[in-house]
Amino acid sequence: MDRETRAFAESHFRRLRGQPGGGAGAPPGRVDFIASPASFSYADFLKRYLLPNVPCVFSCAFTEAWGARRCWVTPGGRPDFQHLLRTYGDAVVPVADCGRQEYNAHPKEHMLLRDYLRYWAEHIESGYSSPRGCLYLKDWHLCRDSSVEDVFTLPVYFSSDWLNEYWDALDVDDYRFVYMGPAGSWSFHRSPFHADIFRSFSWSANICGRKKWLFFPPGQEEALRDRHGGLPYDVTSPALLDSHQYPRRGHCSPALELTQEAGEMVFVPSGWHHQVHNLEDTISINHNWVNGCNLANMWHFLQQELRAVQQEVSQWRETMPDWHHHCQVIMKSCTGINFEEFYHFLKVIAERRLLLLAEGTDSGAMEGGAGSGLGPHQAAFDVSRITEVLASVVAHPDFQKVDTGMSSPQPEELLQQLEEVVASTASL
Repeated sequence: MDRETRAFAESHFRRLRGQPGGGAGAPPGRVDFIASPASFSYADFLKRYLLPNVPCVFSCAFTEAWGARRCWVTPGGRPDFQHLLRTYGDAVVPVADCGRQEYNAHPKEHMLLRDYLRYWAEHIESGYSSPRGCLYLKDWHLCRDSSVEDVFTLPVYFSSDWLNEYWDALDVDDYRFVYMGPAGSWSFHRSPFHADIFRSFSWSANICGRKKWLFFPPGQEEALRDRHGGLPYDVTSPALLDSHQYPRRGHCSPALELTQEAGEMVFVPSGWHHQVHNLEDTISINHNWVNGCNLANMWHFLQQELRAVQQEVSQWRETMPDWHHHCQVIMKSCTGINFEEFYHFLKVIAERRLLLLAEGTDSGAMEGGAGSGLGPHQAAFDVSRITEVLASVVAHPDFQKVDTGMSSPQPEELLQQLEEVVASTASL
């Protein structure tokens, strides 16, 4: 990030101050296609897509040098089962049954990759039919579990990735996934129709195959809720035409559709609900990521999640000791993070950015490519975004009930330190 791009981004957030959920404007009528890496910079991406929070598609030119594009695909453009079997056959992978529904998701099992590839080959040979149904390999943490080969190179556009930087620092998890499946399988995280976890951004690159995407901008999903308030399992289902069951369906605009070809990458903005279908035998690499551009969206989402938990257990508020603590425990079990861990997330990223600014260089400050050389202006921008959100966290009455006694520094101390750095780097 250069000085001019940082000024542009900070001006953008000053205009949005006080608008919950990111202040999204009117959705685009189509999804832009980015043809050439040579004519498209990080600043272009941030100004045109990241800050406005709208989707785009990157051409296959952006991924043509990836190891996965060379090794995982046959000359005819099909999944190379033999290479995958030789390289990863003993890996244990999660697999979902797309033909069954449990609550609002597909049931999952774990199997060896060699067994899944055998199923997949037999499924194709049988005319895309199997007694086992349509199985989809999803959420395989290949990058965390294996370093066998150079699978991909993280594009600079997605390199300010706090979510994976944080989990890499803890060395316990990540949000980098591989998906594989036959034509007709579904691509999803928690449920077929969904917005990404924590209101993160995501990017999805097709190594081979084609996908159909259906996008709905933030807020449009409210018109798709049924009379009980639930989101649909499948937005293409004829059941949505039932005005009694879906009374607001007529207020929803048509989905923004795109077909993703082999080698192309899709940028999925924060808070956009979507549904994805594999049109062919497909392999994709997918990352969820958070940074200063959608941090406020994440914090807004977490507040909504806590309110939902509090409402669900409100009848025990007066009789349950440590009710607020139990709400945080329930929230973490349902959402994957609570207010205490969100503060720890902010603290870890803040301390790494402060170190970067103190050293005057980004070498070694963001391990694993998380910062990817975006420089001191990126660090200063990150600090300014953390400062604004942390101020809201510290002032939140439910956060004030969280026990942060073991945290060092304390939230108020970290906020004061960040505010001082923001003031000192204003003229950087």
